[in-house]
Amino acid sequence: MKAPPFDYVRASSLAQVFELLERHGDDARLLAGGQTLVATLNMRLSEPALLIDITALEPLRGITLAGGLLRIGALVTHAEIEASPLVARHAPLLTQAAPHIAHRAIRNLGTFGGSLAYADPSAEWPTCVRALDATLVLVSARGERRVAAADFFQGLYTTALKPGELLLACEIPLLAADEHQHFDELARRHGDYAITGLAARALRRAGRLHAVRLAFLGLEDRPVRAPRTEALLEGRVPDEALLAQASQLLRTELQPMADLTHSAETKRHLAAVLCQRALRRLAA
Repeated sequence: MKAPPFDYVRASSLAQVFELLERHGDDARLLAGGQTLVATLNMRLSEPALLIDITALEPLRGITLAGGLLRIGALVTHAEIEASPLVARHAPLLTQAAPHIAHRAIRNLGTFGGSLAYADPSAEWPTCVRALDATLVLVSARGERRVAAADFFQGLYTTALKPGELLLACEIPLLAADEHQHFDELARRHGDYAITGLAARALRRAGRLHAVRLAFLGLEDRPVRAPRTEALLEGRVPDEALLAQASQLLRTELQPMADLTHSAETKRHLAAVLCQRALRRLAA
């Protein structure tokens, strides 16, 4: 199929973007990497009257350290994150997750902000920023505002972005001295959408785990944490008995949705397998 006809503007400033969004409203779409948008256009799942190309906007680029946070611009590509020494040092969870994203050609063009704003519950970046307690920086003609990742993802392809806003950057707390992070997912083939995945992090002190974060993808309509299982692990040595207990609790805590090829029980089982693997890595 071919995309429906539309007008195209390559924006030269944020002010121009805001003016166009104000004028065209729901008839406008932002174009960054285009890895999702182009597909939906070609399948006529999206029929905007105007595409606003934001790829020339420098304020949306760059990976920097600012104010004790790792700041990743919305236009940073998956491949840039994968290759970044700053990311590897301060948010290794992202470095681990990047190779799981589709294939190299897509990682070269697809953007961090595009993935976050699209809010696919099976995508890696939304789950990672949820585990990392990140903050999303949103900008509009009214100025900037910050939204915690826990509040940004509100449902299937639904976020806290308001009309006229776009995602400017993501701010991530720096890796602590005794913090360990781990990402893994299960897919039928590399590059396919994951059946489920887990972004995990914890502080390890004297063999005990603290501040455990377990965020899962592909289970519900948004990234989901497991707070009861996290609380069970707090301050304890992750021996085999505790891992078994955590796995059992996790199975009761998670409420996955079935998809076309996997039952809810299958996803629940695979999530528990990933959890045990992750806890062993965090404790190693």
